[in-house]
Amino acid sequence: MNPDALASALFVALEAIAERRRPGVALDASVADITVERPKNRDHGDWATNAAMKFAKKIGANPRELAQELADELASVDGIASVEIAGPGFINVRLDAAAAGQLAQTIVDAGAEFGHNSSQAGNSINLEFVSGNPTGPLHIGHTRWAALGDAIGRLLEASGANVAREYYINDAGAQIDRFGASVLAAMTGQPAPEDGYKGAYIDALGKRVLAEDPDILDGPENSRVAAVSEVAYRLQLAEIRESLEKFNVNFDVWYSERDLHAGSPSLIDQAVDRLREQGYVYDEDDAVWVRTTAFGDDKDRVIRRGNGIYTYFAADAAYYLNKGDRGYQHKIYLLGADHHGYVHRLKALAGAAGDNPDTDIEVLIGQLVSINGAKLSKRAGNIIELDDLRDWIGTDALRYSLARYPADSPLSLDPELLKKRTNDNPVFYVQYAHARTVNVGRNAVDSGVTRETFAPELLNHETEAALLGALQEFPRVVAFAAEVREPHRVARYLEELAGLYHRWYDNCRVTPKGDEVVEPVHGTRLWLNDATGQVLRNGLHLLGVSAPERM
Repeated sequence: MNPDALASALFVALEAIAERRRPGVALDASVADITVERPKNRDHGDWATNAAMKFAKKIGANPRELAQELADELASVDGIASVEIAGPGFINVRLDAAAAGQLAQTIVDAGAEFGHNSSQAGNSINLEFVSGNPTGPLHIGHTRWAALGDAIGRLLEASGANVAREYYINDAGAQIDRFGASVLAAMTGQPAPEDGYKGAYIDALGKRVLAEDPDILDGPENSRVAAVSEVAYRLQLAEIRESLEKFNVNFDVWYSERDLHAGSPSLIDQAVDRLREQGYVYDEDDAVWVRTTAFGDDKDRVIRRGNGIYTYFAADAAYYLNKGDRGYQHKIYLLGADHHGYVHRLKALAGAAGDNPDTDIEVLIGQLVSINGAKLSKRAGNIIELDDLRDWIGTDALRYSLARYPADSPLSLDPELLKKRTNDNPVFYVQYAHARTVNVGRNAVDSGVTRETFAPELLNHETEAALLGALQEFPRVVAFAAEVREPHRVARYLEELAGLYHRWYDNCRVTPKGDEVVEPVHGTRLWLNDATGQVLRNGLHLLGVSAPERM
């Protein structure tokens, strides 16, 4: 019996009691209002609920009396071994071994789908993250947003949402011109512009541009910057895409800022008109403004200056509206630590567009991350590159470690720890647990143990009860992590599960000793072993981390 089934049984019992006590009076509640949790002390049972205290007043009963009535109702439910009342009305439920053990078979049968749920079903979500400027390589900050954003996307999809991972390419405006001028200077042996881009990667790009188009410097002088910037931009963007793919991060949409400026009227022109129709655009001092203060922004925002030039806010507005036009009701932005000012600005923009800023948009700010002993990029000169980090630490260790902490917490990683093959390295600890489940399965086959027999009532050792209890929590962990956009909850869960598995491994044998014969308990334990491996594998996949079969 899983927690959802227990919650349903509790709700049925509550409805029956309510009808007896107050005939004709609706309970005015649903199964979703029933909370079922793991007791902190496992000696108190498998599950605990405060339903009696929560509904006592509504039903017109003393909490402890209601708890006793619920206990009496639950006593006849299949799979429940005992029900105890504690304190002012807490209810502790203990499952019988067979009911608890059945979960092992359920997990194995479900395979990669176990943990998937429908808590986000019906939600169409645009998830924008990374969005590094195409004027240089991705750096350590982008690395964190890549790991977190992709893991959030995986969690949302596992919970039933329709998710589009989107990369916004800032490929319009003065920065692209400066980028092209910097590459051109490197190609012609001139010093970089004062406000240009520097680093060995600029020199390397210059050589690649020439390799792509040996005649590019033969054109008119006044068009060289544009020609060079276009080729260099394309090469740099391809490098960014390759870096992300090697990091197991793939985007569904690469959206070019240039598309917002193209055409007449452009999407930006249309955005101003649409916001004006909503009543939040006004003209003042020869400029066009959006009244974002109506939605909590600290000041109204200029969307078009007096000289007719649009501001960056205009592109933000057009881009936000375009996401909605493409069918995404909910928009999530994962931005860097220096983008706090965008939170109110974007939420105000959502309100001005006629959306609900409390439900239709989320802005998550990721904090800075540092790596002890990391060296600045030799190519870029002033940053730590994603590619260098991946080559140094490894994709799995890097992704797991970045997903292991909340986005809003500053983070410092120890590469030497992350490269250790010891239990104090969290990613090794979890991956080793998975590899051990695979090894146990191999040894079981060699010993003649198979999954042909399954007697769940035999899974009655205390370490088996604890392990099954943790396995049962996985779908709820996934659903909650998706809801609050916090992949670290999956990582911490996996570490707890790995610890419980190691303790079970030390106490319960899957293969018989010596000349002992194979008994039903061995095959049944193989089910539990394989179920644990499946959940570890599923959880690691949600974090974009591999599940090695040998270590």
